[in-house]
Amino acid sequence: MNQKLLIFVLILIVGISGFSQGMLLPIIAIIFESDGISSSLNGFHAASLYIGILLISPFMEAPLRKYGYKPLILFGGITVILSLALFPVWKSFWFWFLLRFFIGVGDHTLHFATQTWITAISPIAKRGRNLAIYGLFFSLGFTVGPLMTKLLEINQSLPFIITSIISLLTWLTVFLIRNELPERDDSANTSLLGTFKRFTKVSRIAWIAFLLPFTFGVLEASLNSNFPVFALRSGIDLTAVSIIIPAFSGGALLTQIPIGMLSDRYGRRRTLLFIVFSGFSIFTLAGIYSHSVIGLFFCFMLGGMMVGSTFSLGISYMADLLPRNLLPAGNLLCSIFYSLGSIGGPFFGGLVIEHIQGGNFFYMISIMLFLVFIALILFKEKMPASSM
Repeated sequence: MNQKLLIFVLILIVGISGFSQGMLLPIIAIIFESDGISSSLNGFHAASLYIGILLISPFMEAPLRKYGYKPLILFGGITVILSLALFPVWKSFWFWFLLRFFIGVGDHTLHFATQTWITAISPIAKRGRNLAIYGLFFSLGFTVGPLMTKLLEINQSLPFIITSIISLLTWLTVFLIRNELPERDDSANTSLLGTFKRFTKVSRIAWIAFLLPFTFGVLEASLNSNFPVFALRSGIDLTAVSIIIPAFSGGALLTQIPIGMLSDRYGRRRTLLFIVFSGFSIFTLAGIYSHSVIGLFFCFMLGGMMVGSTFSLGISYMADLLPRNLLPAGNLLCSIFYSLGSIGGPFFGGLVIEHIQGGNFFYMISIMLFLVFIALILFKEKMPASSM
């Protein structure tokens, strides 16, 4: 199979997945806010996507090993498309909660298959670059998605209809590629118990790598969910907030591929030590300049440039540490830890904002990054022969 075509299709699919997620978060939040639904219920509703990811994760490995990558991508894509198309059918809090849950299931199935496929076909010398491109396309889609909010002025159903059509057209490109199966493992027990046993084995070998998608989940969710509340309570106006928040994503887009390539050349661990310590320093400065719009803008930009690659680098590092037959379980755990960070970040960030004054919201982030930095120093690295 033409590997360039395969990678192109996979990153195109994940880009549109990012676009649909980026559209969904603000669209539903705005609709619910205009309907007078409380911010706590709004936040609870947003968590349904991550609940879907967490619940489906243990059941993903067996069908991947049995049927291969392509059927899972097709299933995940059609689940997302149908769920998006059903939003205009009935406007109901719980019906939309269920649809969001199924989008979490579909998106995770799609991400798990594409992510595992890319890590499996990427040689170690190009793994960081390939996964950085993968992460870049998701981030681009996630950044462009919120622009669909403008369509709400025309009709509330329009963003869902247009996104489902775009997703369908992209989904059709999967038929251009041939199916493949993951690395064969004759000793693998494909039952749920077997999956949990592999989770335990993978965690013993590569636990350090899972801290990185967890960190990115905390950062992405808390900066988007908690920072607006923190900023408004600190006297920073909404216009400034709308400029500061995208600076993190913008910074990540600038350096995603260069950092991935640097990790290929100088080693994943060395690169991670540098960017995580840089992130710790930057968010400590954000705490000091927490009332300065200009200071926060540059801290968000620099923070994105440094730690905006932690998800893709975490996957690359996980793939370096594990033998190829354990990559499906490793990719699942990366997604699970990302989801846990996405759920836990806003919760703990909200507690800090509620009960502690000043720039302590940013100190919470910097302390987390410092602890990950210490963990990276203490971790005893041992590469499997199959990844060399």
